[in-house]
Amino acid sequence: MRMATKEKRIATKRIAQDVRVTDEAVDVPVGSFFRWKSIVERALASVLLVTTLPIMVVLIVIVRSTSRGPAIFHQVRVGRNGRLFTMYKFRTMVQEAEAQTGPIWALTDDPRLTRIGRIIRKAHLDELPQLWNVLRGDMALVGPRPERPEFTHSLAKEIPNYMHRLAVLPGITGLAQINLPADSDLDSVRRKLVLDLEYVQSATLSIDLRLLLCTCFRAVGFSGYQASRLLAVRREVATPRISASAASETVHTVDASHELAHGNGHAQIGALATAARRPR
Repeated sequence: MRMATKEKRIATKRIAQDVRVTDEAVDVPVGSFFRWKSIVERALASVLLVTTLPIMVVLIVIVRSTSRGPAIFHQVRVGRNGRLFTMYKFRTMVQEAEAQTGPIWALTDDPRLTRIGRIIRKAHLDELPQLWNVLRGDMALVGPRPERPEFTHSLAKEIPNYMHRLAVLPGITGLAQINLPADSDLDSVRRKLVLDLEYVQSATLSIDLRLLLCTCFRAVGFSGYQASRLLAVRREVATPRISASAASETVHTVDASHELAHGNGHAQIGALATAARRPR
């Protein structure tokens, strides 16, 4: 817990270097749906915490007995309007996974994952402790995923309107998470931002219920693609072609994407991606 507090102090100091970034999120108008959504979700989270408690107890025993380190992993994330909070999840990687690299994005077939952690993450069970975050009011069941402050500071400088996603509470699942893979470079962040902003601007109870159902289907082994089509939450995010005149910027973007994945994050970036519903 002391480590989490220290991380918060460091992250707060870094984000405070650009106060305008947080102000952008405050200025984004949101619908009346978000005014009562949090109350309902906190009540639902309390019920889910009780019903999933046996599963979490089993996971705690399994994680502790199969790898060194605590079963619950905590990490500082950026919440609504730039407020920092401590997010909890089941540990799926080896202890001190970033001791040598510093903050980096998760990799495809990440070698830092434990054998049991790979299974837990594939079933999305590692997110269960975040129900506590929802109950505390730090997160929502549905919303844009909370980013780490180490990345948020750099991404906000490089991607237009990036901080607009902080106008609402971050979620355990969301429109971007259902449709797109985990962030791996700047282009993947741009694509997810399109869906995050769509959710901020047009979220409804119907969309939230469908996203939650889709997440449940994926957790029990159904195809995410088929579930999202069935529930009409499938989106196609197309990245516009970069003109020849901007070819030189592309080189910088590719190099910077690699840097951000390894904790640096200074990049040039092209136009924001555009989203459209995938035809059914």
